[in-house]
Amino acid sequence: MTRTMTGLLTSIALVPCAAAAQGQLNLYNWGDYINPAVLERFTDETGIEVTLDTYGSNEEMLAKIQAGATGYDIVFPSVHMHDIMFQLGLLAETDIGSHPDFDNIDPQFVRAQTDPDAEYCLPYAWGNVGIVYNKALAGDISGWSDFFALGEDGKKIILLDDLRETIGIGHIMNGTSVNSTDETEVEAAAQYVIDHVDGVSAFSYDSIPLVQSGDVAAAHWYVGANIFVQEAPDTLGYIIPEEGATMYQEDMCVLESAPNKENAIRFLEFYLQPEIAALNVEQQLNGTPNVPALDLIPGRIADNPTIYPPQDMIDKLQIFTDLGRDLQLYNREWTRIKTAQ
Repeated sequence: MTRTMTGLLTSIALVPCAAAAQGQLNLYNWGDYINPAVLERFTDETGIEVTLDTYGSNEEMLAKIQAGATGYDIVFPSVHMHDIMFQLGLLAETDIGSHPDFDNIDPQFVRAQTDPDAEYCLPYAWGNVGIVYNKALAGDISGWSDFFALGEDGKKIILLDDLRETIGIGHIMNGTSVNSTDETEVEAAAQYVIDHVDGVSAFSYDSIPLVQSGDVAAAHWYVGANIFVQEAPDTLGYIIPEEGATMYQEDMCVLESAPNKENAIRFLEFYLQPEIAALNVEQQLNGTPNVPALDLIPGRIADNPTIYPPQDMIDKLQIFTDLGRDLQLYNREWTRIKTAQ
């Protein structure tokens, strides 16, 4: 899932002189989903050169790995993709859950069904998916009903180009689980979106500039929108819809094909340090599973209820699980939604 500027593809070398490096580490992560200062700190402490490539979705990452992409050491899958990659034999055992500093991790974030003891991956970051809006155009909105009402009033709104996130809104509004595999419920969730699709101008990840400029009134987006809200609080706002929303969690996993496994495990151990997790949050504005890190996070983040929501709102957040073959139901309904637009 902050998944800021998702969809960008970059390659960053953080040590200018490879000859001076004490080895290599190659990360493959969501666009802008790690603070460069974290990587620079790792290089300063270890001498290990870090490179970073980015992707826009779990599916894009998995497809590239399955297509034979070599050279990557660490990936950052969402929890349900963690389970899928484990089942495909793509993940390396790291025993990170046995490290003494793993006590820093809140046990509720060890979510992967295939990795209950964190023998493979480290819980990395979490957040919610809500609505970013232009205050002048949208006014005071509080949830999905208000969001779709903007479209019905002729104002432009954007949904994420993500079948589970978007169909998930229909589930939330219908009171069903975002992980439902009941055909009737999935069809009804998709129908909710279709019934409101006339007001949707696009399905896209790249909506922030349009909301900033006023070309779009509101967009379905990640909690990382708070980065832009803090830069222009008079122009932009971000809410967790009152009806409920989804949450995401990414884990940090070493690939079985990783050419630099020892360096990769060293990075997982490095990230267990509270000050490193806090450094990442300070730039990313998302949640961290590292409990001691919470005391090191600036108040503007820790006290923001859209980043660290109260328990009654957390209880309304749903996280995706691996649906296996039942994902075909969602693929079929996603085609129906796209055709209806």
